[in-house]
Amino acid sequence: MTAQAIAAASAPETQVRRLRAVVTGLSLGAAVALTQALPAYAQEERPMSFSELAEQVSPSVVNITTSTMVAGGAGPQGIVPEGSPFEDFFRNLPEGGDGPRRSSALGSGFVISPDGYIVTNNHVIEGADEILIEFFDSDRELEAEIVGTDPNTDIALLKVDATDLPYVSFGDSNGDTAEVGDWVMAMGNPLGQGFSVSAGIVSARNRALSGTYDDYIQTDAAINRGNSGGPLFDMNGDVIGVNTAILSPTGGSIGIGFAMSASVVENVVDQLQEFGETRRGWLGVRIQDVTPDMVDAIEGMQEANGALVTDVPEGPAMEAGMEAGDVILTFDGQNVVDTRELVRIVGNSPVGKDVSVEVLRNGEEMDLTVTLGRRETAEAAQPAAQPGPDATEPEETSILGLTLSEVSEELTEQYGLDTEDGIVITDIDPASEAASKGLVAGDVITEAGQQEVATVADLEARIEEARDAGRRSLLLLVRRGGDPRFVALSLMEDEGDAEEGDAEDDGAEENADDE
Repeated sequence: MTAQAIAAASAPETQVRRLRAVVTGLSLGAAVALTQALPAYAQEERPMSFSELAEQVSPSVVNITTSTMVAGGAGPQGIVPEGSPFEDFFRNLPEGGDGPRRSSALGSGFVISPDGYIVTNNHVIEGADEILIEFFDSDRELEAEIVGTDPNTDIALLKVDATDLPYVSFGDSNGDTAEVGDWVMAMGNPLGQGFSVSAGIVSARNRALSGTYDDYIQTDAAINRGNSGGPLFDMNGDVIGVNTAILSPTGGSIGIGFAMSASVVENVVDQLQEFGETRRGWLGVRIQDVTPDMVDAIEGMQEANGALVTDVPEGPAMEAGMEAGDVILTFDGQNVVDTRELVRIVGNSPVGKDVSVEVLRNGEEMDLTVTLGRRETAEAAQPAAQPGPDATEPEETSILGLTLSEVSEELTEQYGLDTEDGIVITDIDPASEAASKGLVAGDVITEAGQQEVATVADLEARIEEARDAGRRSLLLLVRRGGDPRFVALSLMEDEGDAEEGDAEDDGAEENADDE
């Protein structure tokens, strides 16, 4: 194979792979000649060294040492305080001891302004009563104060009393500066060894671990205990992520590390710097994903996208006229793919902003204008308890594999119901589709076909209406412990024609983050 033949390959990746394969079987002289034929863009995209980049950004990276008084017999906090959402990723070996003692923990961070603002992980500094910052290019240590923290994204903002500090900037606020396969470099203080550099590529984007606002970059650059809070750089020296967690059965790096995307971090840091806390937009709905088996049951729905509203408590959405059963298609001009996308968009929107929301209701698209509230304020509010009913025990009826009864005082006490409305599931056929969808005794059906049902007769009427309309499934709104979710059940099951695999299991659907 000649150099000209290699250069004729259609894709840049193909050229590189083929060239490497040929070079391994040639003499040194021939290999050099072929390497010279490598396209310029391929040579530029594969760095020969990270030394210049490391030298450029190292002065902005810091080591963080925290200390905390702990009770006797308790192990050290180590890299992650007890109760942190990432405790399983960064678990230290326990140590015994008698009486109170001071425990130290190590982490990393980076300077984002010349006047001393420093970003790190919340779990690095959580519970600490002293935070010391060690700088790369000197032996000096400065004590830091906490400006604000956000446990939801595991981000903290610190401040030291200093001027003219070297600092780094975040990458594109949209998080598009690094694509899968791009080179990245991580810096930090792994295992307390001091300033250290590791390199790899972006392995995946938009990973979710455990948080509502998760948007992690996955990388194979080595990240270990002590790297938490350190920066993940692109090849321009911009911070594209904050190293937060690893996935490992051993506790050490196996090439699966996670850095919170700069698109999330930058917005959080701006709010912490301005307010000392986060102020996220709040729509005031409970939502779940639209699954493929629901499409036929929702009038006007063409494909499984958007966010299905399961409940509208008192708040901005209720004031705007939004209703349970609406499917949110767009928010503030942005398409809503699923619930996670809606939560992210709403959370990044300013409190008090008037936004246009397009919803699908009864087969028609309509526009609503919502004035956003503040999520943190809404989360602090406690829901009021609802009184139980005084009705007597009615008769039971079996439909769609469900044994149903209207709400009664006895059932309210038995299942701890918090509603007077709807139909209670008292038993379920384990071989039915309803069982495979995760429905259990004690669930309450409050809507069918996006209409309220108060009696078994109401449900039977909705089933007949759906069949007369040619629908193969019926959308039920089911409440469990006050949490609502929609479930689509096949109407063919009673006729013995249920199709196996026609629907996905809804038992673990994302539901009811009060968005």
